[in-house]
Amino acid sequence: MDDIDFRFMDFKEIVENLIVKDNSPSIPEAINRLFTDIANINRESIAEIQDAQVEEMAVNLWNWAVTKRVDLVISEEQKAKLWHVACKLVCMCGGSAASEEAIRRQILMNMKTGKGWVDVGNAVIADEFFQAAMAGLEQLHVKLMQRSSTEIHMALQKIAMERDLFKVLSYQAEATGYLHILCYNFGVETHKQNKYEESSFWLSQSYDIGKMDKNSVGPEMLAKVLRLLATAYVDWDDQEYYDKALSAINLANKEHLNPSGLFLKMKILLKSETANEELLEAVMEILHLDMSLDFCLNVAKLLMDHERESVGFYFMKIICEHFKSSENIGKALLLYIDMLLQRKEELLAKEKIEEIIIGQRTGRQLTTELVVCLHNILWKNAARSFEVQNYADALNWYYYSLRFYAADRTDINLAKLWRNMASCYLHLKQLDKAKEAVIEAEQRDPTNIFTQFYVFKIAVLEGNSGRALQAITTLEKLLIPEDPKENELLTDRDSPVMLLSIAAHFALENGQQIVAGKALEYLVQYSEDPQQVLTALKCLFCLVFPRVSQMPESENKKKEMDRLLTCLNTALQKLGQSLNGEALNSDSRANEAHWFRKIAWNLAVQCGKDLVTMREFFILSYKLSQFCPSDQVILIAQKTCLLMAAAVDLEQGRKASTAFEKTRLLNRALEQIHKCRDTWNLLKETGDFSSDPCETLLLLYEFEVKAKMNDPLLDSFLESVWELPHLESKTFETIASLAVEMPAHYPSIALKALKEALLLYKKKESIDVLKYSKCMHNLINLLVPDGVPSTELCPLEEVWGYFEDALSLISHTKGYPETEILWLMIKSWNTGIFMYGRNKYVSAEKWCGLALHFLDRLGSLKRSYETQMNILYSELVEALDRKKGLLFNEE
Repeated sequence: MDDIDFRFMDFKEIVENLIVKDNSPSIPEAINRLFTDIANINRESIAEIQDAQVEEMAVNLWNWAVTKRVDLVISEEQKAKLWHVACKLVCMCGGSAASEEAIRRQILMNMKTGKGWVDVGNAVIADEFFQAAMAGLEQLHVKLMQRSSTEIHMALQKIAMERDLFKVLSYQAEATGYLHILCYNFGVETHKQNKYEESSFWLSQSYDIGKMDKNSVGPEMLAKVLRLLATAYVDWDDQEYYDKALSAINLANKEHLNPSGLFLKMKILLKSETANEELLEAVMEILHLDMSLDFCLNVAKLLMDHERESVGFYFMKIICEHFKSSENIGKALLLYIDMLLQRKEELLAKEKIEEIIIGQRTGRQLTTELVVCLHNILWKNAARSFEVQNYADALNWYYYSLRFYAADRTDINLAKLWRNMASCYLHLKQLDKAKEAVIEAEQRDPTNIFTQFYVFKIAVLEGNSGRALQAITTLEKLLIPEDPKENELLTDRDSPVMLLSIAAHFALENGQQIVAGKALEYLVQYSEDPQQVLTALKCLFCLVFPRVSQMPESENKKKEMDRLLTCLNTALQKLGQSLNGEALNSDSRANEAHWFRKIAWNLAVQCGKDLVTMREFFILSYKLSQFCPSDQVILIAQKTCLLMAAAVDLEQGRKASTAFEKTRLLNRALEQIHKCRDTWNLLKETGDFSSDPCETLLLLYEFEVKAKMNDPLLDSFLESVWELPHLESKTFETIASLAVEMPAHYPSIALKALKEALLLYKKKESIDVLKYSKCMHNLINLLVPDGVPSTELCPLEEVWGYFEDALSLISHTKGYPETEILWLMIKSWNTGIFMYGRNKYVSAEKWCGLALHFLDRLGSLKRSYETQMNILYSELVEALDRKKGLLFNEE
């Protein structure tokens, strides 16, 4: 058994599964498989299968399809496919030797299968089965003639055959109608795909089929087919097909006259560049056919669009005359006016406008819709004149429009008309007339943003800054109405923002800087274009900064500074946004950032005693500089900004009234210190900054923060500090001062720092006596506060050594401050008295004797203290002599 046999066995199995198992989910798939496979099966390929078996399978499949269709299990198309398969199988049996009964069955099945395909719209397949039925009827007729014995019997057989033949012919006629529609649909689809050659073929077929059966296909449909055929020829856009298009449309209009057919004919004539004479004949034919006014106007517009102006204007004159008694004649007049204006025939157009105005007064009024159209024409022409700066001519057209508003003074468009006229007057430098027009507009539409804009312009030109500010404030309020429906213009946000930009520019041009500043502020607030906002901010700073820099410290200056601070924050925000849908390129962003960071810096310098605001400006300058390339200049600026911000936070932290506020400010200072150190490290890589005190300041700032916050890691932090080679005495002295400044209390750190400072002073070739004396004062005051030696910090012998160092320097160096020598004398004397009070008489004599050495080094003050000190010392010695027995008990 070959491949085809195997295919039929599969086919048979599908049929049996479908009928017996009735597996609903797989029914559509099985039907499609059978419909596809039947085309590859013929009687020779299944020669081993008996006819009876094939016929039984076919009949069972047929009956199953009927049952399932009644039960709505399958569709009409699926039933047609199953009948198709069953009929094909039955027709494979018997051949030329088939019995009369078999032939009758085949005829019936072919007829019903063909009808089934007709019902689902497939006339092509249907015709195949109708042809088979006709062949079967011929075969049956031959057999009947061969065995008919009597004339009566033959007549009866003939009647039966004719009845079946009539059915087949009826079905074929029905299929012809489908073929006509099918061809038409093919023509439509291929035309949509711009396949004009294929489209013309199918439409021609549709017309030919429909023409053969005019009982089923009416003239309207035939005309419709021909119109589309003519359109396909025109769209083919080849000169040789224009004649075919014209023939097709003439035939269509002959079949059934229709306005669309006449209009298409005009298009074809224009496309084929027909002479004007022939076009005139065509348009006159349209008038004779009593086409509607609208149709005639559309033809006139078509002529003008194809630049057949002479024919178009002539036709318009005829139309206006032909339809002069029509209530819709105004529509023709408006089109005529519009055509004249488009062709610059203004004088004739104005004559027609005057005719309409007269008609309005004499009872021949235009409809409301046509009046609106006329206004649109007049305004459009005024706008054209305005665009070429012919403002006087624009006013003429607006005056025509104004005359039509005489009957309805409440129309909201009347306010718009007055605004347009005010604009023309302003351009013509006619301020008084412009003001009158604006007053008219404001009376009718005071809440319109454009009305307030013109109020603003008039006020600026009059030098009335108060009125101008009021108008710009009103304009700003209209930008954010409580009810969005209050101002429909706000649906286009660009319009009011554009007005704010123009208002600011207009105020600047006319010397109204305060008004311009207010407009710029609103522009910054409402514009969504980052570049526009940045430009507005730069203009605003140029206006405000010079004035603010000259203001004395006051509440007004504080308000202006806060205002500028807000503007700079806005600039910072916009620099991070996109520009016109695209990210700001690096050059643009850097240039803008440079400008604003310098402004922030200069404003910080202008803050004077307002440290909080100063810090904000420095921080903003730093943030703005981050949009700039990190070159040396920018790094220096960033370092300075962060350093100043940290300094302000430290100062504010010292003054804080609560522990919470103090902690917050000190932590913020520490954050700026760390950022500054990172910047400083980058900066050092760009050059020699050995003379820059930044690193020392950062060290001192961080030490102060950690000391005041009682940081447990303070000692660890200082370990690296003590090892730094470049620190100066002043730095160590500052560390010492900060270590004991409330709330910090680290006397041991202060002691070590002061020792380092003294050591550095001594290492210098030339000691700075004044600085040395001050440092020594701080060290001794730390070790001997209030005349009581602090042995916890330092042994008394070491303290004695510092006094001796001071005395030695005083003895060998000039310039030691006399007040400091006096202070050392008093400190040493008081220490001796303290020792005496503790029964340490040897130490007491030693310290008091040291005081006398300091006394000897005094200058002008020596005379004031010498007598008293000697007396006191003598008394001390006498007291010590009386207690000699106690000397050996001293430690």
